[in-house]
Amino acid sequence: MAEGTTTNAGWFERATAVIPGGVDSPVRSFRSVGGTPYTVVEGHGALVRDVEGTEYLDLVQSYGASLLGHAHPVVIEAIRTAALKGTTFGAPTPGEVLLAEAIVARVPGLEQVRFVSSGTEAVMSAVRLARGATGRDKIVKFDGCYHGHADHLLVAGGSGVAELGLPGSAGVPLAAVADTIVAPYNQVPTLSDDVACVLVEPVAANMNLVKPVAGFLEGLRAECDRVGALLIFDEVITGFRLSQGGAAEFTGVTPDLWCFGKVIGGGLPVGAFGGSAALLASLAPAGPVYQAGTLSGNPLATAAGLAVLSSVTAADYEELANRAQRFGRDLCGAIRDGGLWACVPAVGPLLGLYVAPPGDWSAPSDYAGAKVIADTGIYPAFFHAMLRRRVALAPGAYEILFVSMAHTDAELDRVVTAAGEVAVEVAREL
Repeated sequence: MAEGTTTNAGWFERATAVIPGGVDSPVRSFRSVGGTPYTVVEGHGALVRDVEGTEYLDLVQSYGASLLGHAHPVVIEAIRTAALKGTTFGAPTPGEVLLAEAIVARVPGLEQVRFVSSGTEAVMSAVRLARGATGRDKIVKFDGCYHGHADHLLVAGGSGVAELGLPGSAGVPLAAVADTIVAPYNQVPTLSDDVACVLVEPVAANMNLVKPVAGFLEGLRAECDRVGALLIFDEVITGFRLSQGGAAEFTGVTPDLWCFGKVIGGGLPVGAFGGSAALLASLAPAGPVYQAGTLSGNPLATAAGLAVLSSVTAADYEELANRAQRFGRDLCGAIRDGGLWACVPAVGPLLGLYVAPPGDWSAPSDYAGAKVIADTGIYPAFFHAMLRRRVALAPGAYEILFVSMAHTDAELDRVVTAAGEVAVEVAREL
């Protein structure tokens, strides 16, 4: 740590001088909840520690990237071993083949993947491939779903875009989104025959958590088949977190293209997109759709990702889902008992967290419903009261809770107790 800087405020001040807004990703700025962000220096398991020495029970877990928890020994050893051999070569490596084989073996219907360096790259590349393979331009996405910051996808997005109150972004020309059609989540749109692809989060996790209603994903599959469009699952969050085979295994619906990130990098920057061998034959060098990246298939990231996937079994996913759902029920009950309305929807181990003043609220089924609850303004007070009790939630009402395999029942019980106290405190101020 640099001499003379020992506080979160001091580090944030230094950051704002050399980094726009003081952060490298907008939601980290605390803009939507107020206050000064804490600056993390290390994390182990379910915990992180900031520059002031304060330790937090972390339910952010790098927004889902840390399936095993922070600094898991197996992952650290895999990175160390790989790093000693070199960090990047710009040439094929065994590690990318091994990770690709592991991913393909786990996901039903997936035959090939290509690695990139982020989830944004993965989705951007999958959409380009869909357009190239179909010879069509139009794409369909859903209101409140975030698919990275590519121009043609940064419209009606969730996550940080929603938290900052931005409908899209300055600097995105109208021409970039002219072929992007936005539909309400959980409603199957009628497609025209000029649609190249339908892009969807199989479980919406960037407008808080919104479950797919019965028949939604099946309806998308059928409608794409009807007009010859491709169905793309954005599994940057759900991939290898919902289950060993991701959303296709969990829901029984198979897309044409998959996009992955987060978990498959073991905490290092990575992304991947894939599908059938016939479809991916359209990619360069074999086909006309160009895509490239100097650091794609990075040996450190592929080693870390393979270590994670090799460390978990189907039974581990089942146990994680059971633990997370038990925690979710207890958390919801504690907040309601404390005097606030709460909803903690669960899909597998994924958990949402909606808090609002007492009233006749219900779990949202789309972005409009999620926004109504977020706009009550309760979340910032709830967030900071939890932070004072050393529980770190995501600094925004549109994010979800991530329970890692490192979180113990005792640690989750501590969160429940804190949430009950916070609900009483916040309700008292209404």
